[in-house]
Amino acid sequence: IRTTEKFNLFSQFGAGYRSLPRDKVSVNQNFSDNTIVKSKGTEYRNEVFYNMTLGADYHINDMNVFTLSGKFAYEIEDQPSLIAFQSVDDYVTTSRWYREETTEATNPKWEYEAQYHKKFEDDKEHVFLVSALGKFFGKDLSSEFINRTTYGNQADPNQQTATVFSEANYTFKADYTKPFSKKVKMETGGQYVITDVSNDYAVSDYINNTWVQDASLTNLFNYDQKVLGVYGTGSYEKKKWGVKAGLRLENTDLTTLLNNTNEENKQQYTNLFPSLHTSYKLIETFSLQAGYSRRIYRPRLWDLNPFFNIRNNFSVRTGNPDLLPEFTDSYEVSSIYLREKTSFNFSIFHRYTTEVVERISEFVNNVNITKPLNIGTNQATGLEFNADYILSKKLSLQGEFNYNYFDRKGSYQSKNFDFNGDRWTTKVTTKLKLPYNFDLEVTGRYESKFKTVQGITSENRFMDVGLRKKIMKGKAVVNLSVRDVFASRVQETVVTQGDFYSYNFDQRGRFLAIGFSYGFGKGEAMEYLGGKRR
Repeated sequence: IRTTEKFNLFSQFGAGYRSLPRDKVSVNQNFSDNTIVKSKGTEYRNEVFYNMTLGADYHINDMNVFTLSGKFAYEIEDQPSLIAFQSVDDYVTTSRWYREETTEATNPKWEYEAQYHKKFEDDKEHVFLVSALGKFFGKDLSSEFINRTTYGNQADPNQQTATVFSEANYTFKADYTKPFSKKVKMETGGQYVITDVSNDYAVSDYINNTWVQDASLTNLFNYDQKVLGVYGTGSYEKKKWGVKAGLRLENTDLTTLLNNTNEENKQQYTNLFPSLHTSYKLIETFSLQAGYSRRIYRPRLWDLNPFFNIRNNFSVRTGNPDLLPEFTDSYEVSSIYLREKTSFNFSIFHRYTTEVVERISEFVNNVNITKPLNIGTNQATGLEFNADYILSKKLSLQGEFNYNYFDRKGSYQSKNFDFNGDRWTTKVTTKLKLPYNFDLEVTGRYESKFKTVQGITSENRFMDVGLRKKIMKGKAVVNLSVRDVFASRVQETVVTQGDFYSYNFDQRGRFLAIGFSYGFGKGEAMEYLGGKRR
């Protein structure tokens, strides 16, 4: 690694291990014939991961810099699980069996970026930035499910699944910022994002001593989305008062295709997203802000993909290729207090969302199938509070609180889903610098119980602890984290409808993550950069 006045190379390396257990319980009750299917089991997700970053800066001159960088991560997954089932008919147990899973997967991840940054001599905020970013995520997964009956005459349909998944994302951006004076500034730019996904999913049943592919559960799902956006903002800022207005235009072109059955869905829409924000500084440490913005939330890939994991084939989550995006109009008024060691932010907001995405449960042959659907509108009014306090050079506290009251309106297949309720969350984080370059972070979080479209979701509370130590003069970092220290992260959901009842218990469980990274060139060692898990 060599650094000169014009050229700088940098690199970082990391590796680690995660073990993530998950306990689950479910009960499906059919009121029409008084039959019940119960299940209880533990799922594991054990991962070894490696990651690496390589990059270079080329300083053409003081005003122009070109950067080229790339990241690579590789995960090796092992996902064993064991689920015990019980079938009950009119309060009498008729069958007991268990379902054992063996799953292995490898996940390569790539990311590369080219960036050109130009400064102008007239003003340090006068800049032009253009970049091209590419990301790739792959998964090669195979699973085998073995059923064994221990009581009764339940069939033992052993199954296999195979998944070959790939997702490529390409983002091209250009941003230009031009100050016309100390008070007036303009920002404009554009972005083009291409997302290309292929999910080849196959299920096979063991019949007459041979594996036979199930055509009804096997398909190739292709997802192709292109989003073109352009924006412009203008701001005017005086010593105590400022205003910023913007407008973004986006065009979305989405196609999903189930290749084997030739089921195609095309969506194309163009939308305007205005925004307006203003602020007023009453005194040096206290200011008021108000704003409006319109936002879009596009369905996630897994909300569109109709395939599902058959780990528990009596509790199934599937996607919906016809899902539409949500649109939200957001209004907010906030106050900000800033001092050297203390900051407070208090906000009141109102958000109106259309085409709200909700997961709806349907009961078919004692199987609970949940599917995302666009169900009506949601109006949420609430408040947020954030605080940071630095007690000393070694100790700091951060706190968050959010409360909202919501009013839901919607219907589906002649069923009325109107209801209202409230929910709140709070989080406290403590950061402490310990001797010998150790950093300790403790986070506690609480989420209240709240109503859903078809039932109730329970409260949830948990604590995470992380320990970080810099070594080798800051070039290397060792990370140790324990999530859900007290094994209290439990979520229960209850769905009660006229003809069925469904109960689900989900406990992520205490799990451990260990990592090591080393960096040289510019910057310090990194933490895990493999991206979110799939």
